[in-house]
Amino acid sequence: MSDGNDQVKTGSDNVFSDLGLPNADEEYLKAELALLIRRTLRDRGLTQIEAARLMGETQPNVSNIIGGKLKAFSVERLMKHLGTLGKDLELRVTDMPKSRTQGQLRVVG
Repeated sequence: MSDGNDQVKTGSDNVFSDLGLPNADEEYLKAELALLIRRTLRDRGLTQIEAARLMGETQPNVSNIIGGKLKAFSVERLMKHLGTLGKDLELRVTDMPKSRTQGQLRVVG
């Protein structure tokens, strides 16, 4: 039962930032890259062992990427894996709208 004091706040695209976690942008980027790797492996029908051979990783590391356990992985390493899996990556810098006071990080894929 609600006492009427509940407030709903609309979050951003970055749940790590919304939760106030350290290195939120990096964690968001790693999570998005891992999701793209997972989708690519699924779309190509690759097993974790096949993916590990292609990516120069171990099967347990591929399992960690797929499962979102990304502490041991850098953004650069995950980006390299996407390239190895046949994906082009593009970094685009644009002016932010005047309505915002800070730039934002987004992954589109």
